[in-house]
Amino acid sequence: MSEVLALEGIEKGYMLGTPGAVQVLRGVSLAVARGEVVALVAPSGAGKSTLLHIAGLLDTPDAGAVRLAGQDMAGLTDARRTEARRRTLGFVYQFHHLLPEFTATENITLPQLANGVPKPEAVERATALLTRVGLADRLGHRPAELSGGEQQRVAFCRALANGPALLLADEPTGNLDPATSDQVFAVLMEVVRETGLSALIATHNMALAARMDRVVRLDQGRVV
Repeated sequence: MSEVLALEGIEKGYMLGTPGAVQVLRGVSLAVARGEVVALVAPSGAGKSTLLHIAGLLDTPDAGAVRLAGQDMAGLTDARRTEARRRTLGFVYQFHHLLPEFTATENITLPQLANGVPKPEAVERATALLTRVGLADRLGHRPAELSGGEQQRVAFCRALANGPALLLADEPTGNLDPATSDQVFAVLMEVVRETGLSALIATHNMALAARMDRVVRLDQGRVV
């Protein structure tokens, strides 16, 4: 299988007001093949969120290479990076970050409209995605009218709305109780498998990690 994501020798440090930089990532290399679901497991502060931000073109490494679908992302303009994110990537976070004034359908329609999809097509896809994750009776509900698990399922649908090749998820069920977490994750995995999507999912939950194709462990800024 070809790689949808390749990170090679990623280094990243931050200046935090103390002498010298705090080194967060130290030569991290990993790859995600097409159709592969990879768990990224790490203790707090080990650099997994930083690594996901770099993989998602939301941050740049101090050294190393990022390749998406075989294309080197080094030296791209902000406009080209934004285009690559919209074309290739979907994001899910621990907190859903849904727009509170919009319905579930509208929250999934808006990113498509920003990507140039005609409104009728965007609404049709939003409806299909929400129906697929069991929310056909919640299309017109706003986030405040949905449970935590329902909100996160809407967030998954939003991440999938533009047909990304790679899903990046940072503790996507970390804000849910264990039973709801298991249910939401099962829905996510089912949809990912059906669509052939690749995914890199950061989690503390080893039971969830074990249900993925492969586990990558990050500790003190290194793959171990």
